[in-house]
Amino acid sequence: MTLGPDAGLRFARGIQAGRWIFASGVLAADFRDGGIAADVLHSRSPLSGKPRHLRESARVFDHLEQVLAAGGSSLARVVRTDQYFTTWAAVSHYHAERVRRFRPLVPPTTSVLMPALLLKDADLDAQFIAITPAFDATLEAVYPAGLHVPSTSGFAPVVRAGDFVFIAGFMAAHQPGDLGGIAPQAKVPDGHLWKGTRIKLEAEYAMKEKIAVALDAAGSSIDSMVKAQVYLRDMHDLPAFNEVWERWFPDPRKRPAVSYIPTSTPGFAIEDARLEINAIGLVDGASTRRRNIEAGFHTGIDGQPAAVLAGDLLLCSALLAADADGPLPGCLPDPRQPYFGSTIDAQVDHVVDRAIALCSAAGTSLANMARLQLFMTDLSELDAAWRAFQRRLPGVDLPISAVQVPGPLPVPGCTLMADLWVYAP
Repeated sequence: MTLGPDAGLRFARGIQAGRWIFASGVLAADFRDGGIAADVLHSRSPLSGKPRHLRESARVFDHLEQVLAAGGSSLARVVRTDQYFTTWAAVSHYHAERVRRFRPLVPPTTSVLMPALLLKDADLDAQFIAITPAFDATLEAVYPAGLHVPSTSGFAPVVRAGDFVFIAGFMAAHQPGDLGGIAPQAKVPDGHLWKGTRIKLEAEYAMKEKIAVALDAAGSSIDSMVKAQVYLRDMHDLPAFNEVWERWFPDPRKRPAVSYIPTSTPGFAIEDARLEINAIGLVDGASTRRRNIEAGFHTGIDGQPAAVLAGDLLLCSALLAADADGPLPGCLPDPRQPYFGSTIDAQVDHVVDRAIALCSAAGTSLANMARLQLFMTDLSELDAAWRAFQRRLPGVDLPISAVQVPGPLPVPGCTLMADLWVYAP
């Protein structure tokens, strides 16, 4: 599929990988003429008809249903959704359309705010994971007793599909419907400067009261987590967050793959929240095996596994062109002449080299790429990044989504980070 009439860039609207279907970077796009579809924008009469964000959401779901049908699946077999919005004003309209389309079961979901998306007028970018009929298991929604979930979103907090457990994104919120905001025990007491560290308090609460409870209710546990995405409104909170993370995962051999992703400020449904975590696990004692994968490089974050192989999915920690000493050669501009040249080619080359090494160690191939989320501090670099990926992977329609995030990334100086999933038959 070509993106627009003149872009010259090819991407996969969806990927069927064995018993899985991935739809990444689903936008209300016009695939023939480019940009957001004109009947979504109503640019000449924007206040006529249904709300613009409801039209945008409906078009996103239309595109999703096309992808699922092409893969022999349906909305009833979606196990996880992730959404990026540029404005909070779009979220409620999306939720209304999502409930209408998915009723009766809205799968686990994560929604965060980001500065910019791939297309100029887009306020919504969505990712979906579904299973095909070849996945010999029914979907089981799990509603753990005492687990508070948002009151208006209407999603199941946990879905189990065979040996896999999908956990929605959770903040350190409390009270039914999460209407109490961030829990008091996850905050520094009012009027105090140093009675705890806010990010550590939120992380501990989210892990103890949300993620661990959700996993346990589905027959899983912290030791069986295989992948997490941790969204942070301030990446400078990462070192303190990792103090908590390592207490929950004291054995490096059992740590999940993890991506740390910056958001807008505010970035979450609760305005003063500092983080949101989603997770994937395996049921305890599963026949599906997990194995941490290393390929001889440092990810840029101490103690982080490079990837986890969970059954037929290779789940990578976020790939950056960095090691323990920071950005790799060629990935920083020359401070004497910063406006000459681009570091994107070098960053993509390092990321692809690492992805190939991980695939080789896991017994698969990067040709089996199923999902490629790019988080970039400047989307004006996307064209060069995309072409660099195509240069390294000629003939491959890339399952890309691209989101602009505020800097810094987890390794300052890097401007591109890839969250990569690969099918491992």
